[in-house]
Amino acid sequence: MKSTVLGALMVSVVSACAVLASSASQAADGRLKEILDRGSVRVGVQGAFKPWSFPATDGSLQGIEVDLAKSVAEALGVKFEPVVITSANRIQMLQQGKIDLIIGGMYDTADRRKVIGIIEPSYWTSGPTLLAKKGVIKDWKDIADKPVCGKQGNAYNKMAETQLKTKLTAYAGNTEGKEALRSGKCVAWLYDDVSIMADLELPEWADYEMPVRTLYTNPWAAAVPLEEQNKGWGVFMTGMAYRWQAEGTLIDLAKKWNVKLDPWFAEQNHKLKWDTSYLAPKN
Repeated sequence: MKSTVLGALMVSVVSACAVLASSASQAADGRLKEILDRGSVRVGVQGAFKPWSFPATDGSLQGIEVDLAKSVAEALGVKFEPVVITSANRIQMLQQGKIDLIIGGMYDTADRRKVIGIIEPSYWTSGPTLLAKKGVIKDWKDIADKPVCGKQGNAYNKMAETQLKTKLTAYAGNTEGKEALRSGKCVAWLYDDVSIMADLELPEWADYEMPVRTLYTNPWAAAVPLEEQNKGWGVFMTGMAYRWQAEGTLIDLAKKWNVKLDPWFAEQNHKLKWDTSYLAPKN
């Protein structure tokens, strides 16, 4: 019941912002007014992060996060202006006013919440999972007392050893660890699901799979300038984030870009789903 009421509230928020964007830019304040007056929204996206944001054959950017950014521009009735960011400079670019919004594979962390306006709910998630030969692993329990390859320095290595009772060998680099998997030194490679999904797109991993859900989830969030979080721009983006989850947009984009989804996405969709049929244009 609570999620239904919350969902209905967010529909109202998005609807109100859409009216604002289309009819009365002078009524907006702060960054939202700037965006509407400018006629474009500058969204920071990563430039080589397949399938979330990467170059198309014509040089333009494409991918899941690009599609999300375009949906923001469409809802505002402005042009989408992509700006390529990196993990190292994205927060500074937002703080310096070079971009209006980050949708760029960024984890939601307590430290980041102190300096930028993290938008809730999260739009994606990732976490540690397994890469294994097809049919070898069916459950996390299957790695108990068996050799697993990992990368040195990952916090979840200890969890795999203490909670899942695996015999983990940590390698200095990804290449060494995955080569150990290929040569039969371990039954699985323990790593982040985003990287494993990218591997599975390559022909050399055709006989392998990602057989289990992530061990835990690391939420990814969009972000606006900290001072805008509770103003029109932040409220508008909160409404967009709810719609992405509630309307199944993220699930549809995963299908479009051939991404295997963690059950977290279906759980979020079920929790935040509401009937938006009344928002459809009337004849």
